[in-house]
Amino acid sequence: MNSTIEQRIAVIIDGASGPRIGAFFDFDGTLIDGYSAAAYFTDRVKSRQAGWREIVDMLKLLKKGDLSDAEFGEIIRKGVYDWAGETEEQMRELWLRLFRKSIADTQFPEAWQLVQAHLRMGHTVAIASSATPYQLMPLAAEWGIEHLLCTQPMVRNGRLTGGLVGEPAWGEGKAAAVRQFAKERRLKLAESYGYANGSEDIAFLKAVGIATAVNPKAQLEVLARESAWPIVNFVPRKRAPKAAIARTVGAYGAMALSFAAGLGYAKATGETRRAVDMIASVASEWGLAVAGIDVEVIGEHNLWSHRPAVFILNHQSKLDFFVMMYIVRRGFTGVAKMEAANTPGFGAFMRMADMAFIDRSNSRRARESLAPVIAKIRGGLCLAIAPEGTRSYSPKVGAFKKGAFHIAIQAGVPVVPVVIRNAGELMARSAQAFRPGKIQVAVLPAIDVSGWKPAEMEQKIAEVRQQFVDTLEHWPETAA
Repeated sequence: MNSTIEQRIAVIIDGASGPRIGAFFDFDGTLIDGYSAAAYFTDRVKSRQAGWREIVDMLKLLKKGDLSDAEFGEIIRKGVYDWAGETEEQMRELWLRLFRKSIADTQFPEAWQLVQAHLRMGHTVAIASSATPYQLMPLAAEWGIEHLLCTQPMVRNGRLTGGLVGEPAWGEGKAAAVRQFAKERRLKLAESYGYANGSEDIAFLKAVGIATAVNPKAQLEVLARESAWPIVNFVPRKRAPKAAIARTVGAYGAMALSFAAGLGYAKATGETRRAVDMIASVASEWGLAVAGIDVEVIGEHNLWSHRPAVFILNHQSKLDFFVMMYIVRRGFTGVAKMEAANTPGFGAFMRMADMAFIDRSNSRRARESLAPVIAKIRGGLCLAIAPEGTRSYSPKVGAFKKGAFHIAIQAGVPVVPVVIRNAGELMARSAQAFRPGKIQVAVLPAIDVSGWKPAEMEQKIAEVRQQFVDTLEHWPETAA
């Protein structure tokens, strides 16, 4: 039976809680769209490390589609054999780089929601995958997943030998790994959850009491309907739909016209600040409308009750920039990395808006470049800044740096938290296309930082970050 993500989360919340309930997630096709190994293969091709035989063999496998247990086992063994001699540290670094470069953009937001629901219920959450631990570690760390049931390469003295420990966690091997893990942890498998997408996962899904077919392949879908298992289909992440790409072109075109009009107005009248405010409000309004993106704001009065202020936001996507322009509207500036100054169109706008361009490689120069911004805030402008320092690789709220809070203290203004709920769903971290949908924003009450003492800065900042975490976990219906 077809189900929605909201219905699946409701089942989790209404069910049993505690660590004796397991939640097992397949990886490729379930937590991410596609195969993590494809990122590795693509990287080898681009870096010219892959030979013609490897390329031909991979194309044959892709053309064939579903593989037998024996065929897949051979692929796993060959892949691990090719890593012989590499250190575990090298493998971890390789897959962290691949995660950040390409795999992170294929994460399913719906899967993130399911995992977080299980964690909130205190369940024992594990990834059950035929992949190696190095492939799974980056996402597991981002999502807070502690346990990995996967194919284990043999390691001696910190280096891979090219062999495997036991059998690949594929087909019956994955089901056996889940049952063994449940036995060791004394889990109640009959009340535990399983999520997977492939026909090779049927044995694994039959091992748990509450199975869900996620983006199921044909054979699994047939069995799921026969067994009355819920079926959930996530929105594809590997590439944006053609309609979204067309909307994106139109949105950038609309914003470009607004930028051009604003720049022309500034040149003709010399009223640069008024031109910046016009661009911010009109470009964001037009751009988001053409892209098919609605913005729902809770606590909007907090945007205006304390101005000037330092608006701090969680940062997932380039879309956050347009959302902040849309809701703040006028009288603001920002901070950006040095390279952004040369961005066509946007660079000119950011310079007009008196934004500070930070050289992250030099902390002294970075501090010096903030002095004019502090002066602008004292003169009445607001600052919009992401204390995480960069876009996150998942919906997880990253650690907050101190810069935004030091600026607020020195400028003598409050900090206003702006919690953006789902920008990453509509525009992934490295994506260029907007997807239509709704962005939800919660503006929390202003925080007076004037009395903060240096010794308590870290604790205070952690408390502010926790407000973001709590708001995202328990989204308010109305302003706090």
